[in-house]
Amino acid sequence: MNLPIAIEVSTEARGLRLDHFLASQLEGVSRARVQLLIDQGGVAVNDKQEKASLKLRGGEQIVVSSEPHLAPLKAIPEAIPLDVVYEDDDLAVINKPAGMMVHAGSGATDAARNLGTLVNALLYRFKKLSSNGGEMRPGIVHRLDKETSGLIVVAKNDRAHAAMGEIFSSRRIKKTYIALVQGAVKNDQGVIDSAIGRDSVHRTRMTTRHCINPRTALSRYEVMRRIETRFGKFTLLSVRIETGRTHQIRVHMASIGHPVVGDTLYGAAGQIEPTPAGPRRKTTPEALRLERNFLHATRIEFTHPLSGKELCIEAPLPDELTDFLRRLEETPE
Repeated sequence: MNLPIAIEVSTEARGLRLDHFLASQLEGVSRARVQLLIDQGGVAVNDKQEKASLKLRGGEQIVVSSEPHLAPLKAIPEAIPLDVVYEDDDLAVINKPAGMMVHAGSGATDAARNLGTLVNALLYRFKKLSSNGGEMRPGIVHRLDKETSGLIVVAKNDRAHAAMGEIFSSRRIKKTYIALVQGAVKNDQGVIDSAIGRDSVHRTRMTTRHCINPRTALSRYEVMRRIETRFGKFTLLSVRIETGRTHQIRVHMASIGHPVVGDTLYGAAGQIEPTPAGPRRKTTPEALRLERNFLHATRIEFTHPLSGKELCIEAPLPDELTDFLRRLEETPE
């Protein structure tokens, strides 16, 4: 940031919290970073220090005078249970739960930034991992979004990491996901090949339209099941990705009008409302919520780069997703 930054609050921002407003005004700065900046005294509203929760009235003068001071991130071992579905001397494949970040990132506190990640759990379980990914990403060959569950490959040494990196870059790996999307997908199978880049307006999003630095992306989908319920129509898909762009499946499905259930960032409903009760129904079911994305990396196939062994590793849908499907389809009384 070029400091200081002076911002006049428009009348349209009336009622917004100070931290929400600043996060929308400062390019590439998350709300967690804005909150830290406010706590450290780097923001003044009409020449006064205020709390992040301050409700704006419109017309205020805000001055941002400094950047947040962040303690260096550090990858440390942490005793977090891991579901290890494959392991040898060189590689491990982990079934990551939704809600777990792969490595340290943004956060308002050191704990939020440094702890609770897959890397923390890996260091505790395996002690030593490859260093090719750097100090903050030991062993990490590829990533999964925080709210996506499923299989992720981990390298235990640098030789394995380099070899797996070559497999990914040459697209000699098959990654299959299960996704539940809103609406009835028209075709039983299809290919989406729209390039993906950073959204030029909403910088936390990726998009296939008006994007920055678009990169080729290819997703193949096949309908597993069409679901018609009292909550509307849904489609359960098997999706193969041949590239690994950020948020790829989420962006591609949203681009054809069928966002992944639970993915409010890309247009999915925050809660799924039931249709009105029919004359024979005793009750109207409550709205459904899914506090994660209905996206699961269910299968990964590749030739082990060092042993030459053909690997096909699978992980079934986690309980919270099978339970959501059950509740979605159950018949009311």
